[in-house]
Amino acid sequence: MTSTSEQSALTDAAAKRNVLVLTICQAMSMTGTSLVMTVSALVGQILADDKSLATLPLALQFTATTLTTIPASLLMGRVGRKIGFTFGQCIGVSGAALAVYAIFTGSFWLFTAGSILLGSHNAFWQYYRFAAADIASEDFKAKAISYVMVGGVFAAIAGPQLAKWGENAFAPILFAGGYVAIIGLSMTTIVLLQAITIPRPTSTGISLQGRPILQIMRQPVFVVAVISAMLGYAVMTLVMTATPLAMKFCGFVFSDSATVIQWHALAMFAPSFFTGRLIKRFGVLQIILTGTVLNAASMTVNLMGIDFFNFWGGLILLGLGWNFMFVGGTTLLTDAYRPEERSKVQAANDFLVFGAVAIASFSSGALQNRIGWSAVNMAIALPMCIAFAATIWYQLVHLPHKSTV
Repeated sequence: MTSTSEQSALTDAAAKRNVLVLTICQAMSMTGTSLVMTVSALVGQILADDKSLATLPLALQFTATTLTTIPASLLMGRVGRKIGFTFGQCIGVSGAALAVYAIFTGSFWLFTAGSILLGSHNAFWQYYRFAAADIASEDFKAKAISYVMVGGVFAAIAGPQLAKWGENAFAPILFAGGYVAIIGLSMTTIVLLQAITIPRPTSTGISLQGRPILQIMRQPVFVVAVISAMLGYAVMTLVMTATPLAMKFCGFVFSDSATVIQWHALAMFAPSFFTGRLIKRFGVLQIILTGTVLNAASMTVNLMGIDFFNFWGGLILLGLGWNFMFVGGTTLLTDAYRPEERSKVQAANDFLVFGAVAIASFSSGALQNRIGWSAVNMAIALPMCIAFAATIWYQLVHLPHKSTV
């Protein structure tokens, strides 16, 4: 008979193989996202007659991610992670191809449609982090989530570099090359995904077993986990989306904004090498609280001036804050559900997270174009106060009386 410790070792060995594959797939997928975040608003500004609509494609991309989170989880609950992830990458190929065609034909609305498809594609690969935790032991779970996020380090370097290459790859048509690169990245990921070994689900769709979803969502642990991931991601998107436009308005060239986004993306994902260990050592709530402080520091640096190093330093702090709040929130969420409740809780979480991200993306363009860079940054203050207060409330009031789910 296999002992509990031996079973845990076997589970972690399988989890580590999945983590390796998923980390590489995360790197490919995040490279595409990093690229899109660097160029989308600039492409929108070129193609749109009304320049205030420049960030609309990106905003609708996040909206599509939000609306696809639940169907994506339903599909993977029925057919498994491998088939679901592969299907999502096929959507990505289609969206990038449509974006390339739109740029060549000068169609803002076709580019918007391509962005929507890319958003749906993003909803699928956002579950990589949960897939890594699906068969991990309790001790390895936080590390598994964190290690998958390490894939973003490659993306942080490769995405803006591909954006720089893609700017003039098909000159005089600008930025089409980046979306051609996304096609290649998605096709490579399709091949890699065939190596994951996550068991097929024993039930179909989002399980009706377990507690009602509203009962789960009323748990303090769920509330704080979602607030952390949702507000951390939303404020990051709000500021990052506006950054290329703000830097262009301040007289910087595209390579300057691409460099700032590159360092920002590095700050988002490089900490994942040790975020899991920090969570294990100091506790997930302390990491979330640190993330809120880092985001507040980002706001302060951005409001101090409009030199290159203000943008650079502010965006680095923003990336660090995102990592601690998003990885922390994702890890905390795993305490909110039982195995049979996994799909519906993960879907509810990502629906709320990316709903907030979509709102932030819509708001970003409007704030930047109508009021300015200062307004974009001051909008961070209230969400971070809410996240900080919610975490302290849970730590002081509910954590001492916490029971297992």
